[in-house]
Amino acid sequence: MNRIFVSSALVLAFAFLNGCNPIKCATTDSPASTEGTRSKRSAPDPEDPILAAVPGDRLLEKQIAAAQDVIRSADESGSPAALERLGWLFVARARDSFDDGYYQLAEQCALRLDARQPGAAAAALLRGHALHNLHRFKEAEPLARQLAATRGAPFDHGLLGDVLMERGLLVDAAAAYQKMMDLRPDSRALARAAHLRWLRGDVSGAVEAMQAAVGAAGVRDTESAAWMNTRLGFYYLTLANLQFAEDACAAALRLHTNFAPAFALLGRVRLAAGETGEAVEFLERAARRHPLPEYQWWLTEALMEAGRFNDARATEAELRRRGAAADARTFALFLATRREQAELTVSLMRHELEERADVFTHDALAWCLAAAGRLTEARVHVERALAEGTPDGRIFFHAAVIAAKSGQPEAAERYRAAAQKLAHLLLPSERSQLVLLQAGTAPVSAMIHPGSPNLVVFASGQ
Repeated sequence: MNRIFVSSALVLAFAFLNGCNPIKCATTDSPASTEGTRSKRSAPDPEDPILAAVPGDRLLEKQIAAAQDVIRSADESGSPAALERLGWLFVARARDSFDDGYYQLAEQCALRLDARQPGAAAAALLRGHALHNLHRFKEAEPLARQLAATRGAPFDHGLLGDVLMERGLLVDAAAAYQKMMDLRPDSRALARAAHLRWLRGDVSGAVEAMQAAVGAAGVRDTESAAWMNTRLGFYYLTLANLQFAEDACAAALRLHTNFAPAFALLGRVRLAAGETGEAVEFLERAARRHPLPEYQWWLTEALMEAGRFNDARATEAELRRRGAAADARTFALFLATRREQAELTVSLMRHELEERADVFTHDALAWCLAAAGRLTEARVHVERALAEGTPDGRIFFHAAVIAAKSGQPEAAERYRAAAQKLAHLLLPSERSQLVLLQAGTAPVSAMIHPGSPNLVVFASGQ
């Protein structure tokens, strides 16, 4: 087959693809991408956490209960097949509930399976998958490398590529994804190819590959198909094709009626269209379903745009309460944008960089360093964030501000122009800052919204 990844120059890979049939132990996934970690699960049965009852009476919960019954009836180590099955069912529950506690239970199943069958590939894949979704990339890397080197199944290479991309080992990540594609060019591999193309600035190519992924996804795993449609919608939004983006979100919601990522993207589409009231409605749905700091930040700004200042402050208070634990990278970006706790944000991002070193982590660290007045260091990391040409409006916006603050007007204007082309992807406050940059206000000085004295970004001369 043709090599979808084209060459080893495509060195970034997508780490947040939801795409496995958990019963078949079929692949690796996590929320997202870039979407941080999920809310924590309540304390399980202290006697045996993996056998604690899972609330609900749908087919998934019944399958979990059945697997638990098999393990109870086996010897003290548990049935290997039932342990593996239960682990992947916990993965499915984590994806459905946005609850990372179930990934922790999946890891426990993997550890017990490995104790029963030391070195088993099935245990390594399950544990590596759980560790990846829990953002424990250092621990996942040796497991993924071993799997790819010994068994070498498509999903082993997929896990390896996901982890290596997060670890910043980009050439190796691209090679792992290429092996996955060569072995099984299915919807999961196609979706990764789409993300690679987007990261390299080929948005039209990303649309083409994700359309193929959506067409190949089938209907058995509705959550994965919904995710792929939502991601396709994001590529359309990047191209400023708002109608196609909305249509893709609608397709996702037909597959998964309460899918938070689709609601969040619809909110962004409506904000880009200037339909603030509807944007608030969709972002509220997303934040209720999955209270990620990213969703709460977008909702805060949409509420401010709508003049609902008290609701905005309440949403922001919730973001501040749990943001560091839920998604340290987004929380650090938020605080740096607010010009608060500069050294804390740098510390958070230094720690984050130890686990993941993708373009978005370098961008976040650059922004936090700039907020702390450490512009020389900030420029190093912003250059790394820009290196792949990723069409992300925020990266270019941050680069423009950092260049302006560093006394580099030509670079600032170049990055500002790039950000302007992607302004529909930005928060309302970020779009306001672009206007000020173009007007020559150096580097940036504005309140995010009238009547909100606590929401301030970088002040002039700071």
